[in-house]
Amino acid sequence: MQNEELILQVLRYIEVVQNQKTLAEKLQISLGKTNYVLKALIEKGFIKAENFFANKNKNQYRYLLTEKGIKEKIALTEKFIEKKKQEYDELVSELEILKGKNR
Repeated sequence: MQNEELILQVLRYIEVVQNQKTLAEKLQISLGKTNYVLKALIEKGFIKAENFFANKNKNQYRYLLTEKGIKEKIALTEKFIEKKKQEYDELVSELEILKGKNR
């Protein structure tokens, strides 16, 4: 997974996934890499970590998107969609060439 795609996926799932282990499984990356990415996103100001008030495990955090994180998520989503549109157009062109050769 490309770096920007990984960041986008983390920003997409961060508020619905309950913990780092589940996020790592969802993204199919190691728990260590998940922790590393989350720390980097916190440092960039894209997410913030808060302790659960009702949680007895004070080492467990809830991650929230910041305003800066929402803007980054929008920008990365738009970029991702544009990339996928280009890939689609290229595949359509290749398919047309193949169909032409098959006649």
